[in-house]
Amino acid sequence: MRGFYIGRFQPYHNGHHRMVEEIASEVDELVLGIGSAGDSHSPRNPFTAGERIMMVNKAVSDFDITTYAVPIEDLDRNSVWVSHVQSMSPAFEVAYSNNPLVIQLFKEAGVEVRQSPMFNRDVLEGTEVRQRMIEDRDWESLVPDEVADVVHEIGGIERIQHITDTDRSERPRTGGQDDPNPC
Repeated sequence: MRGFYIGRFQPYHNGHHRMVEEIASEVDELVLGIGSAGDSHSPRNPFTAGERIMMVNKAVSDFDITTYAVPIEDLDRNSVWVSHVQSMSPAFEVAYSNNPLVIQLFKEAGVEVRQSPMFNRDVLEGTEVRQRMIEDRDWESLVPDEVADVVHEIGGIERIQHITDTDRSERPRTGGQDDPNPC
């Protein structure tokens, strides 16, 4: 049986890793959908789909399961989202999610959905990891070593710090069309 698990993985962290480990005990193969694949270089989505595929592939390489990481671009039409996902992915029999909307959409499309427990959710979430990167605090303990290696390889810390930096100390922010920091 092949399962499907989607996430933005901005970045892939130990909570995701534990969930994949749990899912791997239930299925023979796993498709990891890299959500919001078209988004990058923003505070909420600093990493490209290709960089996140590297993170995921390297992090799950030790699991005894065949995995496929596939980019899934956003589609702002929920009624056709599942068919969009299915068109971008190898076929799967069961989807894993804890997101109420994703669960509802898969169920309406007739796909079995399973939920998995979340692990240390107050700390193991992408927002916390990204904030620690920005503030130059310990973030590496929240991600698999392979993910930390990829982040360093791509200059990810410098990127997220740069794209979240402001020019407020130099001049007032106008918020207008010529504002150099529209994020």
